[in-house]
Amino acid sequence: MEGEITTRVGQHLYTFDGRVFEIFGTTPVRFHVEHMYLQVTDPDRKGRRTVTFHHGTPEAPGSSHSWTYSAAELAGLPELLPFLEAVRAAIRR
Repeated sequence: MEGEITTRVGQHLYTFDGRVFEIFGTTPVRFHVEHMYLQVTDPDRKGRRTVTFHHGTPEAPGSSHSWTYSAAELAGLPELLPFLEAVRAAIRR
């Protein structure tokens, strides 16, 4: 990945430079790809998905940040899922 990618979700700005994922909002948070994992649920029966960023590893989790998005919210954020996929791809390296 080259450069930085960003997306705005509500009042939060998400940025990712290939190594560090940051959330800018009321309380800024940083995650490094070497010390994080990401979970995105499949849509539930109402189309909602939950996105959770975790510090640490699945075997030794630290703090986490979760958001649930309705199908309508996701439809209004077409750049969010590709953004999350870029973060997930960097974590897998």
